Amino acid sequence: MAQAAQPAPAEAQPQGWWPSEPDPQAPQPRPDEVPEDDGRRRPGVPQRELEDPVTQDNPGAIRSPPPEAFPTDHVPVPDRWRLIESLGVVRERWFDPYNQNQFKGDRPLCVPSAEEQERRRREGLARCRTPRWLGIHEPDWFFVASAVSDTVIEPRTFPIPVGVQTTQRPGSLDVFGRSESLVLAQTFIVGAALIQGSTAYMPPHREYRITLAVQANYVDVPERRILSVEPSAPSHRFDYAIGVQELFVDDHLRNVSDRFDFDSIRIGIQPFQFDFRGFLFNDNQLGVRLFGNRDNNRFQYNLMAIWRLEKDTNSGLNNILQMPRSDWILHANLYRQDFPFVGMTSQASLTFNLNRERGDIEVDDNGFPVRPALIGDLRGRNYEVAYLGYSADGRIGRINLSAAFYGALGWDRNNVFTGETAKIRSFFAAAEPSYDMNWIRLRGAALFASGDGDPYDDTHGGFDAIFENPIFAGADTSYWIRQSIPFAGGGRAVSLNGRNGILNSVRSSKEQGQSNFANPGTILVGAGADFDITPQVRVSANVNHLWFARTATLEALRMQGTIRNDIGWDVSAAAIWRPSMTQNLVFRASAAVLQPGTGFRDLFENEDRNRRYYSVLLNAIATY
Repeated sequence: MAQAAQPAPAEAQPQGWWPSEPDPQAPQPRPDEVPEDDGRRRPGVPQRELEDPVTQDNPGAIRSPPPEAFPTDHVPVPDRWRLIESLGVVRERWFDPYNQNQFKGDRPLCVPSAEEQERRRREGLARCRTPRWLGIHEPDWFFVASAVSDTVIEPRTFPIPVGVQTTQRPGSLDVFGRSESLVLAQTFIVGAALIQGSTAYMPPHREYRITLAVQANYVDVPERRILSVEPSAPSHRFDYAIGVQELFVDDHLRNVSDRFDFDSIRIGIQPFQFDFRGFLFNDNQLGVRLFGNRDNNRFQYNLMAIWRLEKDTNSGLNNILQMPRSDWILHANLYRQDFPFVGMTSQASLTFNLNRERGDIEVDDNGFPVRPALIGDLRGRNYEVAYLGYSADGRIGRINLSAAFYGALGWDRNNVFTGETAKIRSFFAAAEPSYDMNWIRLRGAALFASGDGDPYDDTHGGFDAIFENPIFAGADTSYWIRQSIPFAGGGRAVSLNGRNGILNSVRSSKEQGQSNFANPGTILVGAGADFDITPQVRVSANVNHLWFARTATLEALRMQGTIRNDIGWDVSAAAIWRPSMTQNLVFRASAAVLQPGTGFRDLFENEDRNRRYYSVLLNAIATY
């Protein structure tokens, strides 16, 4: 009978073979023991040589001092806010906005020591020794003061009609007189805020803020009845105004996550901006705002209700001494970061504007009627309009992009041409792509605001904003955006476009007038570039071409047979100098020229000397 085969000894086993069960008698390695490399490798796993073990050998090193080496008569100071000043690292000065400054919110108003806090707790006193009327009892309140000086020097030219009753120069019988004018304006803005909570990583618990603006302005024009309705008034004017630009309370309602996603509410006069570039509404107004975020700030939302304040005519500041207008705005928006692309923020919005000023007769500070506007049948209007909007701001790869789209749906209760109710069906689109090449940014710009093709039907096709203030296509460097062109011959005290606005809305005033959806619309195509010459100096240039989308309303108001679409070329350049490389001191100089096109000449030109118009802006801003 054959003898059973004996297993080969261990050293004779083929390399890479392991028994199915470990030998219980074999010595087991300790958990902290590294097995010796016996040449075996695990199949399918990349192998690498292990580094040499790290050992620490520091002969002569001084060990850390033992606890008994520290003095026992020194007490640690819990006031971390004043530590650097106590150590002499920095010396606080109230007028210094760059270093630690209690007036800039760098340290709280009250930081009592631990002993002081305990003593005041035992005695039933507030934790902070501050004036009782402030209502501040906690040691985490900060005070922030701000001050701004804004100086404007602005020579300009634009078509100026000759006064109906009289002219500044006898013998001037043309429809349009000399076009030169000068604007000087000095604005001082002062603000103060009390803020509770450390805002480095979360919203403030509560904030009280007030901002006042004082402006003095001087205007000189060559014709009478431009600055005042009275023919006897001179052709120059000095005026001043005081406005309340901010006056609100901000309360932190709750946190909804450990990443400080939150809900807050703000009540009072505050800034509102409905899209990234200020196309639809950008103003400081009276209202309520409920806002917050979700999903680690990926989603942000706003719910707003606004009751519009009257404005001072010549400065544009809020006038709280007058009853607010019968003009209300409801707005809701939702932001989503990294949608639809990474690096792009999308915003969807719904805005409802309810205007009930049909029975109002409002005359501005210069004596010109602004509500109702003196065009068409001269009757007051009510309207309600809903704006559906989408805006985007961010980048797609190397391309920066900012865009906005709006559709306007509603009813105008008095068509200025027919006196009947008209539907509002209009839309707006704008985009500004740009591309960065080191210190150069190349920009493009395109805008289309629909116009009304038939002013006598039951539909208004012209798009108008509520209160536009766009940062687009050169902003106030551009001639068409900066200057307001009077619509002479088609209405009285009515402008073709608004100051610091881009739309051809044909309304009495952006600040005090009503939206007008029976307008010619606007088309703009442009290009520009920004050059960061140094960290202190930036130079910009812009070239825009503008058209009326449709001219039917202009022809009806002017009773003029043919008005062509071409407004003309708008060429501008600007230079910005920031001596300290911050926004605390900014000097800006810009110049723009409008070369009128055929449509503009159909409306305004009757003199060879007005072949082109210019706008110069010198601006100095100092901020504390």
